[in-house]
Amino acid sequence: MALKRMTKTALSLVAMMGAASALHAENLVVSNWDGYMAADAIEAYSKATGHDAELVLHGTNEEIMGKLIASKGKGYDVVFVSSPFAEVLHNLGLAETLDHAKLLNIANLYPEAGELKHDPGNTFSVPYAWGTTGLCYRSDKVAGTPDSWMDLLAPADGVSGKTTMLATDRWLLGAGFLAKGYSVNETDAGKVAEVRDLLVEAKKTLLAYDDTTFYAKLVSGEAELVHAWDGWCNYGIAENTDIKYVIPKEGSDLWVDTMVILKNSENKDAAYAFVNFILDEKNHRWAAENILYKVPNKPAMDGLSKEFLASYTNMTISPEALLGYEQLRDVGEAQRLYSRTVSEIKAAQ
Repeated sequence: MALKRMTKTALSLVAMMGAASALHAENLVVSNWDGYMAADAIEAYSKATGHDAELVLHGTNEEIMGKLIASKGKGYDVVFVSSPFAEVLHNLGLAETLDHAKLLNIANLYPEAGELKHDPGNTFSVPYAWGTTGLCYRSDKVAGTPDSWMDLLAPADGVSGKTTMLATDRWLLGAGFLAKGYSVNETDAGKVAEVRDLLVEAKKTLLAYDDTTFYAKLVSGEAELVHAWDGWCNYGIAENTDIKYVIPKEGSDLWVDTMVILKNSENKDAAYAFVNFILDEKNHRWAAENILYKVPNKPAMDGLSKEFLASYTNMTISPEALLGYEQLRDVGEAQRLYSRTVSEIKAAQ
């Protein structure tokens, strides 16, 4: 997954980000994370459809959400955001209600992609990539196979000081929620406080909070066990086959990155054409082969080679298995509690 995690409430983001950027309404404007689609995708789309288009990069969900909320979605046509943020856009009335007749390639999606809790039937969002969060580790350095979130949160002596955790609110708290047997969308203040205390203790054993370079730390040996999105663990596996990925026995979250057409888009036909273009078997397979994340496109996944799947075994997790994990959802006002709790954890000595 591109760098894309949740750290602030939508309202606080508005204050932080200010007014939206001025963009060219005459061109299709797509906002995505850097490197999250093929470098020539915009050019290929324009050549295939005749629509002019431009790509605007955002670093995080929070960054693009601040701009979208401030502008009420004006100035953008298609945005890539994680599913809880797609829910926010829908709840704010900023997401277009999708006409599937204009998205013929949506037929390529697995049936399970239409069963996602945040948007059953894909009424306002189209899933682009999906996966799990688990443990990524050096099998040549860690004794045995880690199989519990507590292997990360209370590591063995030999591993202590060589672990990292994802830094952003939902995933940092998610590890604690799962370790405690709670929902990854838990909003009970008492349970959140329990998780805060657990994560404060875990902090004493960490090498670092790290959302971006943890796999490199594994490759170098600086870290031996890290909290990771499955695709990013694959980046490490690509460089060192002793790196492995495992979903702890307590489970994982199901994360989903989506494409959303903005209701205030001034280029609706071009926006539909773009989403349809991405859902093409060949175009969508690019994401699996290059980002190393699973995509919910059946013919795209069926086209992956046996050698590729053997190298990245977490790519073989089935859609049925993915739906067995609890999906991260918009937690509304509880996001303020999450942000405050994570601040307390990071400030703790």
